[in-house]
Amino acid sequence: MSLQKQVQIKNRKARFEYEILDRYTAGIVLAGTEIKAIREGRASIAESFCEFNDHGELFAINMTIEEYSHATHFNHKPKSERKLLLNRNELKKLEKEVKNSGLTIIPLLLFTNDRGLAKLEIALCRGKKLYDKRDTIKDRDNKRNLSRIKKNFNN
Repeated sequence: MSLQKQVQIKNRKARFEYEILDRYTAGIVLAGTEIKAIREGRASIAESFCEFNDHGELFAINMTIEEYSHATHFNHKPKSERKLLLNRNELKKLEKEVKNSGLTIIPLLLFTNDRGLAKLEIALCRGKKLYDKRDTIKDRDNKRNLSRIKKNFNN
């Protein structure tokens, strides 16, 4: 078995824009060229979100996986819906939460596990208000200033 490098593609905006309530790890249904492009690190989940269809299946919408460079005319479309794989109980729980309380499902991390399979860490989120975002910025600035003061004090 060959040693593969681990791929980790993060959604950095998610923690700023949303309050994270619950996390899940889901598998993704991919074509051959899609997994090869992910292993090259040519994917983005920045503007993506998850949605249920009429049959109760969960799909990742707006997830970008760029075309694989060494593929022929059998290449995949960069922005297509990709089915997420969770067990039935998790899907029912998520669907109930989304419909009843108006929460959103956002991808946080696209990664490959030790077997080389692509996984998507998704989170059940509630959107932050503007004043919550301001508090987040203020806390981040305070932590930065405090660490700067500690560093100068120790030297």
